[in-house]
Amino acid sequence: MSLVDTVVTAIFKPQRKLGPIRAQVTIEETHQDELVITEHPVEQGASISDHAYKKPAELTLRLGWSNSGLQSIGQVVTTAYGLISSGSAGVNFNYVQEVYRKLLALQESRIPFDILTGKRKYTNMLIRSISTTTDETTEKALMVTLSCREVIMVQTRVVSVPPRNVHKDPAKTAPTEDKGTKQPKTSGLYNLFGGK
Repeated sequence: MSLVDTVVTAIFKPQRKLGPIRAQVTIEETHQDELVITEHPVEQGASISDHAYKKPAELTLRLGWSNSGLQSIGQVVTTAYGLISSGSAGVNFNYVQEVYRKLLALQESRIPFDILTGKRKYTNMLIRSISTTTDETTEKALMVTLSCREVIMVQTRVVSVPPRNVHKDPAKTAPTEDKGTKQPKTSGLYNLFGGK
């Protein structure tokens, strides 16, 4: 974290954070948590429910950044100081373009990250979509709508199964085997009714 970010955090204590990116302005947060309850029809009466599972959490954020914000001014000063110290001429740093580039890189990385909102902390999130519109009122600002979704992580494990001869009753507990095609046998009743 840069010195400017540390000072801004200490003074204003921004709570909204998208991975490593802090939002200057949060316009709207839409949280969605959904439980799926299965239904099965039965012969009489209403459908029965015998199972329920939670879908991944979804979050839609409307966030904003501006070239005139305290973070952007501090970044321009830091960049200008570095260029002047190194003898380079001219500073052309656009804070909102840099934030937009970071958002696109975060989405493209496909690495789950944490999101801190005003309501709660989300873990293992990915950005599903980023949308922004630039017009005459937002030329020097970045207003984005981010659609994020939780990634449910699982871990697999390899287990060893004892050899077949260790089973108590291998005929019942052994895996299925292909025994080829079998022909049906005719019963005596079939022959009574004129069958071959």
